[in-house]
Amino acid sequence: MHKPWKPSVTVAAIIERDGRFLMIEEETALGLRLNTPAGHLDPGETPEQGCAREALEESAYEFRPTALLGMYLARSRKNSTGEDQTYLRLAFCGELGAHHPEQPLDTGIVRTLWMTPQEVRASADRHRSPLVLQCIEDYLAGVRHPLSVIYTHPDVLITPA
Repeated sequence: MHKPWKPSVTVAAIIERDGRFLMIEEETALGLRLNTPAGHLDPGETPEQGCAREALEESAYEFRPTALLGMYLARSRKNSTGEDQTYLRLAFCGELGAHHPEQPLDTGIVRTLWMTPQEVRASADRHRSPLVLQCIEDYLAGVRHPLSVIYTHPDVLITPA
């Protein structure tokens, strides 16, 4: 029987400050990898809410999405099962808020770093996804879409029982 194709939806924050990008270093089955603050969209939240939540959980920085950079697709194999997986990443840029250094970071996050575009490019072999660099390149190219291009029906905000 054919298994239905269902991409995994993730949200990512592309955060720039003084010419550097906020990156996280995280433990994965393939060793330490670099990523932007990102993670899975949870039930009961809009993509913008999910992005802000993930940024706070992974970096201890508040973040408010103000624009959509784009929607990105990539395939990979799950390390635990070898299963072919497609990821749909919604990447946002926006306003960096307060830092909460006392807040513990998500499980697996080793540290946060502020990296120049050159450092991000030079570390591409350590990126968690090939989408990391593409999102940053799009940000640098000035790509921005209004948040209104994403419509969330109100029933999405009802958390399933």
